[in-house]
Amino acid sequence: MAEQHGPIILEGVYFDGRSSRDQPATLTVDAQTASLRVAASAGLGLPGTLPFAQSWPARTLGVEAPIPGVRRAITFPGAGRFETRDDAGVSAWERATGRNRALSGVRALESRWWAALAALGVSLAALALFVVYGIPAVARQAALATPRSVLATFDRETIGVLENGDYFGPSKLSAARQKQLKAEFRKVAAWAGGGYPYRLLLRDGEAGGVSELGANAFALPGGTVVMTDQLVALAKSDRELMGVLAHETGHVTNRHGLAGVYQALGLTLVTTVITGDLISAGTFAAAVPAALLSGGYSRAAETQADEASGRYMLRTYGTTRPLQTMLARLEKDDAKDDAKDSQTSTKKSGPSIFDLLSTHPGTPDRIAHLKRIEAEGKPATKR
Repeated sequence: MAEQHGPIILEGVYFDGRSSRDQPATLTVDAQTASLRVAASAGLGLPGTLPFAQSWPARTLGVEAPIPGVRRAITFPGAGRFETRDDAGVSAWERATGRNRALSGVRALESRWWAALAALGVSLAALALFVVYGIPAVARQAALATPRSVLATFDRETIGVLENGDYFGPSKLSAARQKQLKAEFRKVAAWAGGGYPYRLLLRDGEAGGVSELGANAFALPGGTVVMTDQLVALAKSDRELMGVLAHETGHVTNRHGLAGVYQALGLTLVTTVITGDLISAGTFAAAVPAALLSGGYSRAAETQADEASGRYMLRTYGTTRPLQTMLARLEKDDAKDDAKDSQTSTKKSGPSIFDLLSTHPGTPDRIAHLKRIEAEGKPATKR
């Protein structure tokens, strides 16, 4: 019905709140009062004789929010309820009494197609921004908040997957050579700091039956760093190897791998991990290896890890050149492997933490960045 200045008469049905039976009723409302008149009160338990009528101050009545296709409902003090299909009349009364002003504005917008499209566009834009920027930001914060005990669980589960899946075999390096490399790595770990229980695992990257790692090194969230015999053989000096390992500690201290896991697996599990529920964390850890090993690092993560390695190289050797040389040699070796794969119709599955050169920025950019670090003479302060 059209809006009017006098009383508004609404036709509908009344429920007494004690039974599901309805009765035809009329509700007359204005700014101050509301009067209900029920055509027949038999069986409703209402006082008085037919017809039944009762009045209340308008402010004591409740008006439920509108739902498309559903009758408007007005509730009375106690358990009574009046329902009507006269949405226009109820809306006019709401305007006259100042009720539900915010909802009225929303309904006005919903009734305009352009407003609905605009709202949809804003919602989609907000969702896109959250996916691109929000989820990575939350993942980083969640990674920083994850307890060390959970990180140890992730490392243990991932190493178990690698060993049981025949990704690599025992190192063929002599015991003396392994001892020497681990001693050098302890110096890198001491510089990296952060309180992580760093350990270096040396493995044969060409003994795996599933996927040959070749010349590689990668770090797990809890401080376990794996380096292959093939990378040791490719290096011309231990300085080159320590540059790579310092890069890997940069991923650990900044928790790049863990942030990538949270971003890949979804943040619904992050709360469980942060609370330190080790039982749930152990279950979560079973899904971590695949996400961790198949996910490469972002451009920002690689740059940050290179900066960490660059600072270590400057502090220890006075130059970043050994790492520059190692990256260039790795790229050349990787190009040979790609050529071999193309001849055998073998195709790599995509970036992973196994691939030192698979993520952006490219090797030339990384080398240029290391040269800038050296030219600027950045102090070798701990992170």
